[in-house]
Amino acid sequence: MHDIVIVGGGAAGLSAAIYATRAMVDTLVIERSSIGGNVSLIVDIENYLGFPHISGDDLARRFEEHANEIKVKIETDSVISIKKDDNFIIKSPKNEYVAKKVIIATGMRPRKLGVMGEDKFLGRGVSYCATCDGPLFVGGEVAVIGGGNSALTEAIFLSNIASKVYIIHRRDKLRADPIYQKRAHEKQNIEFILNSVVHEIKGDEQVESMIISTNGVRKELKVDGVFIYIGNVPNTEMVDCEKDNNGFILTDGNMMSSIEGIYAAGDCRAKHLRQITTAVCDGAIAGWHAANSITQA
Repeated sequence: MHDIVIVGGGAAGLSAAIYATRAMVDTLVIERSSIGGNVSLIVDIENYLGFPHISGDDLARRFEEHANEIKVKIETDSVISIKKDDNFIIKSPKNEYVAKKVIIATGMRPRKLGVMGEDKFLGRGVSYCATCDGPLFVGGEVAVIGGGNSALTEAIFLSNIASKVYIIHRRDKLRADPIYQKRAHEKQNIEFILNSVVHEIKGDEQVESMIISTNGVRKELKVDGVFIYIGNVPNTEMVDCEKDNNGFILTDGNMMSSIEGIYAAGDCRAKHLRQITTAVCDGAIAGWHAANSITQA
């Protein structure tokens, strides 16, 4: 039995764990992969207070060091369900954990494009992470699908590796912040293809081309790689609480979900701004409130 189990070891989860652990309640973090979560995948972070420039990998390392310093307990496991009994039962494929309170900080995963060839060429030219797979395309030609901040920042990163980067967006205007649009337009090897829809990703053993239509005109575009950034899906399937139409968990100001005792923090929560700083803030509130509800009971 734990006082608090936190599902997810990213910015929100570790922030919650630090607050809860410092409150002297028995706290366990369950993380299925790497500590720091998606933070570690960001090339250059410019808007986290106190760090004008820091790589995501370095910031994630600092998060982990902070958690280790105050002896946050972390377990590597994958949660598949959370049910309420007298307490909360948190199940993984092999283990079962019991807690008085649960904080869900599971973040998001990339939304799929849903076209022919996407699954077939995953890891063979199709990617959702330029930081991870960009170095495989040195001197090649790649396409980035999307028009938001993630698409443009990753396209800028890829422009330093690939010989050509196409940014393909379905609308006539980009959604990215002006600073990223300016930087992308300044890159000589980035070409924008707007009002365009991807129909298929083609190739033999590896990606070789894409079928797209621009203003209704269909054509084939030769590329070596395709990087997809069209939004995200929350990792919230393990819990049956109130969510918005996209699956993000609805909470009150204390990060409490519709189930008393279950909190949500970070990118898996329904909100307007998803940034590292807001994830840390959510985690702090959830961790403090959950711990306080136990110590004051």
